[in-house]
Amino acid sequence: MNKEQLSIFDIFKIGVGPSSSHTLGPWRAAERFLNEIKDITLIKKVQVRLYGSLAKTGRGHGTDIAVMMGLSGENPVTFDTTQLTPTIDRIKQSGKIKLQGKYEIDFDYNLDLLFLKRESKAFHPNALSITATYNNDTMIEETYYSVGGGFVVKESEDNSKKPRISVKYDVNDGDELLQNCMGAGLNISELVLENESAWRKPKETINGIETIWDTMLDTIWRGCHASGILPGGLNVSRRAAMMNKKLLKGYPYSNKAEWLQAIRKTSDMFQDVLNWVSCFALAVNEENAAFGRVVTAPTNGAAGVVPAVLMYHQIFCKGKDKDVIRFIATASEIGALFKRGATISAAMGGCQAEIGVSSAMAAGALTECLGGNPNQVLQAAEIAMEHHLGMTCDPIGGLVQIPCIERNTMGAIKAITAAQLALGSDPDVAKVSLDAVIKTMWETALDMNSKYKETADGGLAETVPLSLPEC
Repeated sequence: MNKEQLSIFDIFKIGVGPSSSHTLGPWRAAERFLNEIKDITLIKKVQVRLYGSLAKTGRGHGTDIAVMMGLSGENPVTFDTTQLTPTIDRIKQSGKIKLQGKYEIDFDYNLDLLFLKRESKAFHPNALSITATYNNDTMIEETYYSVGGGFVVKESEDNSKKPRISVKYDVNDGDELLQNCMGAGLNISELVLENESAWRKPKETINGIETIWDTMLDTIWRGCHASGILPGGLNVSRRAAMMNKKLLKGYPYSNKAEWLQAIRKTSDMFQDVLNWVSCFALAVNEENAAFGRVVTAPTNGAAGVVPAVLMYHQIFCKGKDKDVIRFIATASEIGALFKRGATISAAMGGCQAEIGVSSAMAAGALTECLGGNPNQVLQAAEIAMEHHLGMTCDPIGGLVQIPCIERNTMGAIKAITAAQLALGSDPDVAKVSLDAVIKTMWETALDMNSKYKETADGGLAETVPLSLPEC
């Protein structure tokens, strides 16, 4: 495994749904391709070829849309998502695309964006090749791999020569993380924040985490107030808004701050709290499925788990503002352990690599915020993942809707349960370590049949056959 250095903001990225590997990654790849060309005005043609999982579920995941947006120079962090459909319609109808928003060339959607469903690349199932033809008929081609969580690797680059940041505490696995915390007398979030200072000033890190949380809150707010049918052809109805209205029982509010106060005044009975956690998770992933703005946590398909559990802590456990910093920092480190030791790509490891990892992240983070020590934090993460091992990725119609949206509610509830179990246990007598479960997850991923790895060739995607024109 590549023991790469990862920051909080590598694990948590702001982007557009519905998939970090199939949408955000290809968007960034197309953007990167043009950024590395000195003079785009010399280009007369661009062609994109999608392979493997990107080809098989690309339309359902919006890969075609993402590539066109990346070529157009739009930023997934700031782009007005309400303009997504009009922008894509304009490209398709006009047969033109404006590279980086500056230079217009011919672009035929059916001929210049190819879904090669029977072809794949050896390095990773999520591969795309982009070719630019210059006015003098010479060409340049690059192949990129979207390896999960919005991470993109170019085929020709040698990451072994990439300069390493000098961090205070090297962390390659859970055991090393625990030893560093014990030796320095730090909890996990404190260690993470000290390491982050190698990338930027502490204040910038805090501001960045606050932006991540603000974005998560905005996504929950939008999802709890949007009704209707999700796009894509499955005719899935949004449920978060209905649940929000039912749980608030007519309590008045006119803005987000008043809404949060209203939630705090609702019943704290177990059933109601359970419903709120599910509502928060549904809200995020319904927004994700509707091409809304979300935060990878560590992926888009699993974006609802971490914010749902953090909302649970802030509202029902009376969390403080500083707890948000601790929660996000701790969650990022657990996500990084899985990224280094296994995968966060469903195309490589099935849904255990997405919902399983997000549940482990949320479980560990919640445990720290509830007073758990580093050993208990890692135990919580282990418990959460242990009960997601082997989970397949079988999206019906190739859309990030069924079973993806509901799985976020399950991951959130499991995270809370795992935290409670860890807080009530003695980690020193635990039989399974976090490192052991990460190793097991990776071995399970290698053994898993490819039809259960985000290809829509097996599982629910096969037993519930639906005819969808875009899939």
